[in-house]
Amino acid sequence: MKSLSEYRAQWFCNPRGDLLSGLVVALALIPEAIAFSIIAGVDPKIGLYASFSIAVLIAFTGGRPGMISAATAATAVLMVTLVRDHGLQYLLAATVLAGLIQIGCGLLKLGHLMRFVSRSVITGFVNALAILIFMAQLPELIGVTPITYVLVAAGLAILYLFPRLTRAIPSPLVCIVVLTVVCMVLGLDVRTVGDMGELPSTLPVFLIPDIPLTFETLQIILPYSIAVAIVGLLESLMTAQIVDDMTDTTSDRNQECIGQGIANTATGFIGGMAGCAMIGQSVINVKSGGRGRLSTFVAGALLLFLVLVLGDLVSAIPMPALVAVMIMVSVGTFNWASIVNIRHYPISSTTVMLATVAGVLMTHNLAIGVLCGVLLSGIFFAGKISRLFGVESFLDSEGTHRTYVVEGQLFFASAQAFAGAFDLSERLDRVTIDVSRAHIFDISSVAALDRIVSIFRRNGAQVDVTGLNEASRSIVDRLGSQDRPGAAQGVH
Repeated sequence: MKSLSEYRAQWFCNPRGDLLSGLVVALALIPEAIAFSIIAGVDPKIGLYASFSIAVLIAFTGGRPGMISAATAATAVLMVTLVRDHGLQYLLAATVLAGLIQIGCGLLKLGHLMRFVSRSVITGFVNALAILIFMAQLPELIGVTPITYVLVAAGLAILYLFPRLTRAIPSPLVCIVVLTVVCMVLGLDVRTVGDMGELPSTLPVFLIPDIPLTFETLQIILPYSIAVAIVGLLESLMTAQIVDDMTDTTSDRNQECIGQGIANTATGFIGGMAGCAMIGQSVINVKSGGRGRLSTFVAGALLLFLVLVLGDLVSAIPMPALVAVMIMVSVGTFNWASIVNIRHYPISSTTVMLATVAGVLMTHNLAIGVLCGVLLSGIFFAGKISRLFGVESFLDSEGTHRTYVVEGQLFFASAQAFAGAFDLSERLDRVTIDVSRAHIFDISSVAALDRIVSIFRRNGAQVDVTGLNEASRSIVDRLGSQDRPGAAQGVH
């Protein structure tokens, strides 16, 4: 647990940068929240309320300062069928339940599972998201007037050139303001935020989802809630890792799980949809100078203020300005070194990275893509460790006693090679199996050892297994066969 002084520092360590970056993020959140609502098949205000609520609450309860959480496409796509078949009230109930599941994951400290996600998987995740962010802008660039391309190009010029003049004001904010003024003054015919959907005009209110409190209802919403909880935590924890790397800081994974859960549970009670961390907005926040919890709070609070009080002005923001910002984010997010230096990386690492990218892009499901990468990482790791294994044997001068010296890791991937290293047809009086330089991990290796000992003993040899470390002895005693004569003898 962090002390009160540390928590306070996370709020007020960078007030000016957090305020400005929060404003930039708030403007970028509006069209995306509307778009994600459309994806889920609900009114735009559902996504806007969710983005406000999640961002404000996660600022207080999350474990990663400076990371932006709101309504996302990753969770929205999971709710499409539920909304279509059962309606909005079931979506709200599923959101509440998903939040409770996430709180449970945090209390069980499942955030530590992130240590099993390799760097190659994270790189693939980042690259896939960068591509998805860019692809999401294509509808705004296809079948539009030529002036749209001019404005996007002008926006990109501002984004990349303005920082050379000064970094006191975030270039994305300058881009949005300048292009909005230009479009309003010249009356240019381009798509605006207002064209995405109607902005809400009232504050969200507390409500309890209007659904029957029955087991049948639970059966309907539970699969969706589990999927949303898992995908939401996966994207949030991966994004937290990325922000950690960008800021050279660390975050509390389990607290982030709890924070995401609290935010989603509360959001369901004010008429909002489930959400999670957003890599695009988090990158915008960090690159605009945001570092503390204040930036996340400001993004959520200003989002609500902008749509309620300055709705007419916000509706006039040209989409080319936001497209330019998101293109910059996608370019900055993509790990170009993973492509430039691809020939210098191990083939296994490159394969994992590309498989993660392919999995995400083919399914548009972050969980599936990351799962593919994690599984491949595990397979490659098991294969590599299984090759770090060997068995040497020595026969005494009388030809009656053979000693086998085992070195390496004994587990399912090396069990077959272990079993094949013994000449089980050899007639001996005594066999010693020295495992002092080996470690026995699982039931496959115990079964292989058990079989070897059994066959030698059936052939009349006295068998001694020596050098078992404490962990190996424990698993052999627990899983080894105890029904054959002398099973417990000769193990030292």
